[in-house]
Amino acid sequence: MRAISLALGALLAAAPLTAQAAPAKPDSTPNTGLVREVFAYEGGGRDPFVSLLRSGDVRPLLNDLKLVTVVYDGVYPGRSVAVLHDITNGKRYRVKTGEVVGRLRVTQIRPREVVFTVQEFGYERQETLSLAKQEVRP
Repeated sequence: MRAISLALGALLAAAPLTAQAAPAKPDSTPNTGLVREVFAYEGGGRDPFVSLLRSGDVRPLLNDLKLVTVVYDGVYPGRSVAVLHDITNGKRYRVKTGEVVGRLRVTQIRPREVVFTVQEFGYERQETLSLAKQEVRP
């Protein structure tokens, strides 16, 4: 029994020496970190990843607008002004020819109506908004 305990004690004493005597091996597994690919659009023109419909560009719709007043200048039609009322939020727009409201561009102002060019998904169409009919009192 004594021989076994002496042999076991010799092994325990020799184990730390062999670990210290052996040269340290370099870690053969490469250090692989997480590499994430990042994309930033630097090109010219429109960013293809941005939605074509932004909420600020959509409103007001033509159905939301009511033509309140037209101040028409027959001598200089470019100075004519129309007042529009947005019935959804109560906002008023004072527009001249060439101005843009949402997707609506004012093409022409006539004495009792305003002609808009509506731009939707690359197509354009003409729409007209007229003043409400006035009642004639006898």
